Formats: sequence, C-alpha cells, structure tokens
Amino acid sequence: MQETEKRMKKLGLEMEKVKAIFVSHEHSDHITGIPALSKKYQLPVYLTGGTHRGLPLPITPELVNIIDAPVTVRIGGLDIISFKKHHDAADPISFVVSDSRTHVGVFTDIGHNCKEMIRHFSQCHAAILESNYCETMLENGSYPRHLKERIRGKKGHLSNDQALELFLKYKNPSLSHLILGHLSQNNNSMEKVRQVFAPHAGNTEIIIASRYKETDIITIENSSPVQKIRLSPNPKKATNQLSLF
Repeated sequence: MQETEKRMKKLGLEMEKVKAIFVSHEHSDHITGIPALSKKYQLPVYLTGGTHRGLPLPITPELVNIIDAPVTVRIGGLDIISFKKHHDAADPISFVVSDSRTHVGVFTDIGHNCKEMIRHFSQCHAAILESNYCETMLENGSYPRHLKERIRGKKGHLSNDQALELFLKYKNPSLSHLILGHLSQNNNSMEKVRQVFAPHAGNTEIIIASRYKETDIITIENSSPVQKIRLSPNPKKATNQLSLF
C-alpha cells in the first residue's frame, strides 16, 4: 500500500481520485496491499469469485464486488472490460479500459496468446503487455526444472519472443504505445527486452516498465476509431486483414 501511495504522489496523482480497484488474480504480487488500500480509501474491489476465495487476506466485505467474466463494468466515464485468461490461478482475468473511443489493454500473467487475448489486443490503442522472461536466461538459470516448465507452460507467462510474436502479428495500426512489463527479476532484463523489440517498433512507442520505479504518465491521443483485425479460425494462420466496422 505504501509503495502505491508513494509512486502515485511522485507522479502528482491523488489517491482520493481513484474510484475502484480491479484484481486480475490472487497471487501475492497482485493482491498484497489491496485490502489495506481499499479499506483506507473506501474503494470498491472488483474480482471474480475464484479470485476472492483464494485471497490470502480478506477484503472488507461491503467493498467486495464479484464479477463473472466476460463482463463490462462502468466506472465514471470508463468501461472496464474483463475476459478470462490462461494462468495458474483460481479464476484469472485480463482487462481493457475504454472510453468507447480509446482502448487500453492490461495484459499480464498470460500462459499463451489465446483467441480472446488476440482479439482484445488487436483492438487496443495502447497496451501494457507481459514480457516476462528470456527463454535462454530461464533455461540456463538456477530454477528447478518443474518451475521452468511451469513458467513456460500454457498457464504460465509470456516470454519476450511470445510477446513480440503477438505484437508483430496482431498489433493494430492504431497502437501508439506498448508498455512491456512484469519482467522477471531472475530470468529477464530491460536490456534483453529492448534488444528484442527495438528493431520492430515501427510507429509504436515501446516503453519498458521497471519494477523499481513508477512509469511516467502517458497520454494516448486517438483521433480515429480503432481498426479491428479480422481473425481467422486458426490464430496461427491468421493474417492482419483489416476490417472497419
């Protein structure tokens, strides 16, 4: 909680203006501090039933809002669109935040790029995307074999190469910013991610989020409706055929 408050303050943002908290899953790096933060500022918390049952610490009951993805929740002038994802958690979800014209995705802790993930990513003007591990660093690192397989499995995390594949195959022409985050402390580095993505950035600004400090505020300026990418039934054979509708 204190780290959230500190980073918000450094960015000139006021916690009192926050309207709600959305939780993707119950793992400690995503939930620690939320019960206290929610109670202190009386913030409603939105999460799935499975995530709620798996919480290591209880949230004030009257602030709990159970959602069943896929679902859209309206907070002020924003729609928070949730959809199920593949990860080794009870009932994990990802989010897209939209004002009906601009769409910003929050995509971390993803085992693989499933059809729903591809569909939502392809509609974003900006996105936070997991680039969790370097395959070589993971393979040559000290983790036991079972943990390595869990990380690279269908319910684990996206590697740098998997994140790049998603970006190259399914990014929308309107994607102005891609924030790469959730980097493993032991199996990745900002320089590794930069080496992978920099040659392919094109017109998209690539930003690598640090675990040690806040990322600067980014303004997404969108002047036209997003171009939706039509997906083939087999995502591996899909092409970036555009359809405006």
